[in-house]
Amino acid sequence: MIRILPGVLAMAAVVVASNILVQFLFGQWLTWGAFTYPLAFLVTDVMNRVYGKREARNVVLMGFAVGVACSLIGTQIQGEFGPLVTLRIALGSGLAFLTAQLLDVSIFDRLRDGAWWRAPLASTLIGSSVDTAIFFTVAFSAPLTFLEPVNDVSWANESLPLLGGGPIVPLWVSLALADWMVKLSLALIALVPFRLIVQRLTARAA
Repeated sequence: MIRILPGVLAMAAVVVASNILVQFLFGQWLTWGAFTYPLAFLVTDVMNRVYGKREARNVVLMGFAVGVACSLIGTQIQGEFGPLVTLRIALGSGLAFLTAQLLDVSIFDRLRDGAWWRAPLASTLIGSSVDTAIFFTVAFSAPLTFLEPVNDVSWANESLPLLGGGPIVPLWVSLALADWMVKLSLALIALVPFRLIVQRLTARAA
């Protein structure tokens, strides 16, 4: 338990920070959460490579529990524009996180024996895609308004051209697509810290 504690704390911090930052736009099509959440996949993959599938799954589950608990507390704290974390965001985040991260763990483990970059890249790309689809649908789509009727998500359902130049879709679809593209880009960039962190932890354990 002690050896994976840094991973658990890092995972919880990423979940809480992302749940808050996803409510704030960065430019026209992104939220600040798009830049923090991909770190969850980096944490999971490092734990998987260094300590194995079982420990990686434990990091996901414990980080999930701590992160969701903190996020639910955030739903009770009022910020400038309402709750610090809305219930729908907490639900969407929890469902998306657990599904995508456990999928990431399984895919990584199956590709473990290939080239060093193959497992983290493939697992992150697939996990990120699933995560984005689940989170934005639960958190912002109009058909699921019944999950939290008091939370006004009409701003996210304003009809606009996709990323400013495509077919007319709800704003949240453009946010999801932009978020997904950022995650794919960061999946490539994250290979560098993944390699460095794994080497350092492996050398320390030797």
